[in-house]
Amino acid sequence: MRKVYSRIESIAGNVISVKAEGVRYGELAVVETRYGRSLAEVIRMRGEEVSLQVYAGGRGISTGDEVRFMGHPMQVSFSDNLLGRVFNGSGEPRDNGPELSEGLIEIGGPSVNPAKRIIPRNMIRTGIPMIDLFNTLVESQKLPIFSVSGEPYNPLLARIAMQAEVDIIILGGIGLKYDDYLFFKDSLEEGGALSRTIFFVHTASDPVVEALLVPDISLAVAEKFALKGKRVLVLLTDMTNFADAMKEIAITQEQVPSNRGYPGDLYSQLAARYEKAVDFEGAGSITILGVTTMPGDDVTHPVPDNTGYITEGQYYLRNGRIEPFGSLSRLKQLVNDTTRDDHRALMDGMIKLYANYKESQEKKSMGFRMSEWDDKLLKYGEIFERTLMDLSVNIPLEEALDRGWSILAECFNPQETGLKTDLIKQFWPQSGDNTGEASA
Repeated sequence: MRKVYSRIESIAGNVISVKAEGVRYGELAVVETRYGRSLAEVIRMRGEEVSLQVYAGGRGISTGDEVRFMGHPMQVSFSDNLLGRVFNGSGEPRDNGPELSEGLIEIGGPSVNPAKRIIPRNMIRTGIPMIDLFNTLVESQKLPIFSVSGEPYNPLLARIAMQAEVDIIILGGIGLKYDDYLFFKDSLEEGGALSRTIFFVHTASDPVVEALLVPDISLAVAEKFALKGKRVLVLLTDMTNFADAMKEIAITQEQVPSNRGYPGDLYSQLAARYEKAVDFEGAGSITILGVTTMPGDDVTHPVPDNTGYITEGQYYLRNGRIEPFGSLSRLKQLVNDTTRDDHRALMDGMIKLYANYKESQEKKSMGFRMSEWDDKLLKYGEIFERTLMDLSVNIPLEEALDRGWSILAECFNPQETGLKTDLIKQFWPQSGDNTGEASA
C-alpha cells in the first residue's frame, strides 16, 4: 500500500511540489481533487521535496488535496488492438473506442545498445521522387523535415503515411491545430491507411504536459512492434512544439534558461527520442521522420540547430517543394547501389545540372546575355521542377529514373550530361521514347 500525502507544498502552473520519501524520477502519482482524479509525473527531486507535473494542468488543485504515488512510471497498453485507433497524449482513447488495459508497457525507456544495432540496408519507398530518387529514406534512419509555418509539411507526412512501404505507421501529433488533426484522420481513412496506423495526438488546446508524452508513447509502442518483426515508421509533428513545451515546464520550475530560453538539456532530450531509431537483427526496425518548424526560417534556432547534430541529414521543405540543395540523406549511399545501376549517377548528374540552371536563372534575372547552353539549362530546370520536384508527382522509383533520362534527352545531347558512356548506352531513350513523359 503506497503512502498518501495530504499536503501540497506549492503549486506553480501545472507543477506541484510535495515532501515525500521512497519515490523515483518519472514515477506516476494520482492527485485527488474535489473535481476528480488527475495523473502527475515526478520531474524533479531535491532531498525530500518532489516536484510533479500534472497532466491535466494545475487548475482546480489546492494545497489540501491528496497525492498518492503509484510505484511505476507512465505506461501504455500494447497489443494489435492499437491499430486503427486514435489516442491522446496520455494514451487515452480519442476516437470514442474502448479503453485498452492489456499488455501495459513503460514509456521513456533507454535507447537500444549500439552494439545490438545493425547497419541500415533497406530502402523505404514513398512514391515521392525527391525522396526516393534524390534523398532516399533508409530503414532505421532518423531524419527531420525542416520547414516553416505555412508550408505543407503535414500533407507531406500524410502522404508518406499512406504510401510508405512499411508495416505500421505511428503518427505522433504535438500541438496540432484541430483542423490538422481532422485532416490527418480524414486523409488516412480515405486513403485506406488508418488500419495500419496508430495515432497519438496532442492538440494546441490540450494540457501542455501531454505534448511531452507523445514522442515517448509513440516510440515505446514502435519498439514493441519492431521486436515482433514489424517495419515501423514513426512520424512526429511538430518537434518544435515539443521543445516549446519543455521550455514552458522549465520556466515554471524556475530553471536557469539556456539559449533563447530553452532548457540546457535540450540536446539530450531530443537525442533521447531520435536515438530510438534502430534496425534489429532478426526482427523489425524503427524509422523516424520528425517535422521541425524553424521560427523565421532560422536554421540556427536552438531546435533545428541541435536536431542537425543528432540526425542523419534532413529534408528542407520550402515553397511547397523538397529542395535539392540543403536536403541530405546521409545513408542513401548504403542503398542507392542496390536499386538500379543508374540511380547514383543519374541523381548526381541531374542535381549538378540543376545547380547550373540556378546560375543561368540568376544571369537572366540580372540581364546578362544568354548562351545556347544557358537556354538549354533554363528549359531543363523548368521541366525538372514541374515533373519531378512538384510534390503532386507520385510515381515509383523506376519510373522516376526513366523520367529523369527523358528530361535529359529532351534538353541535352548525351555528351553534355557528364554521365558515363556505358550508362548512356543502356538507359538513354531511343528517338521518340522521350516524348510525353518529360513534357507532360
